[in-house]
Amino acid sequence: MSRVTLSRYLIEQTRNHDTPADLRFLVEVVARACKAISHAVSKGALGGVLGNAGTDNVQGEAQKKLDVISNEILLEANEWGGHLAAMASEEMEEAYQIPGRYPKGAYLLLFDPLDGSSNIDVNVSVGTIFSVLRCPEGTETPSEASFLQAGTEQVCAGYAIYGPQTMLVLTLGNGVKGFTLDREMGSFVLTHESMTVPESTKEFAINMSNQRHWETPVSRYVAEMQAGATGALGKDYNMRWIASMVADVHRILTRGGIFMYPRDAREPEKPGKLRLMYEANPMSLIIEQAGGAATNGHQRILDIQPESLHQRVAVFLGSKEEVERITSYHHHSEA
Repeated sequence: MSRVTLSRYLIEQTRNHDTPADLRFLVEVVARACKAISHAVSKGALGGVLGNAGTDNVQGEAQKKLDVISNEILLEANEWGGHLAAMASEEMEEAYQIPGRYPKGAYLLLFDPLDGSSNIDVNVSVGTIFSVLRCPEGTETPSEASFLQAGTEQVCAGYAIYGPQTMLVLTLGNGVKGFTLDREMGSFVLTHESMTVPESTKEFAINMSNQRHWETPVSRYVAEMQAGATGALGKDYNMRWIASMVADVHRILTRGGIFMYPRDAREPEKPGKLRLMYEANPMSLIIEQAGGAATNGHQRILDIQPESLHQRVAVFLGSKEEVERITSYHHHSEA
């Protein structure tokens, strides 16, 4: 039986699920950009791409050389195809307008070009996260407001993970598929037909070094997991933490678990650390499509109405049973 490439899968989606042809082309372009980023990442010191770029991004974080390279790869790959009205990147303060010499399309693309880039220099898995929205009708020049749509409005979301294998994980709203890059063929091949998150789990992912800064519901929940089989939850848990959201979420998609990045007392004015538009929304759509759940501790992430392009949010996502538990603890603390 012949292998199903990403291109073939997308064509079949157009035939069987009425996926618009221009969305199919857009996903293929993003996938090609991810292949180029994978190649750059894999070169490491040989390509002179390790270390800091000497600049900061819009959040004031030091940019790695590969942050800048990955951002440019995605912009250049997607600006000329005629599928996009505009783009937005975690690395850029404002929306990126399609140059006037190119035609414009019906979609908006948002991306975190290289998630987990603090891990680059130590050769740990990193990735690219992307999200696609429809551009509001009648919009000639998309502004920041054009992007401020709830996560439920996403028409597509995905991520690429650059690990021992390069994989592209994708949802078009009818389940989650995983594609592995065959470097000899140069194509992404369907290898994970239906990725699902187990409803219950015995693994959790959180940065324990921040424990002293957590809110009470998070401290309670983690303490119960640490108590193990003799504690309130009645089972032993393992902790995993890679410090790359793509890698942590990929593990959860593969074998279950809960990923937590709560708000904390160091910056009480901020509702969280992760970016709603570039990280939380696309990952929440993927997790929900795989049978999991995602909240900010109080409400479903996909229902949050964005107020700014670089808005931050607390994130609890993964196995439904565990996400519902930590969310209920937040609700109890409000009562």
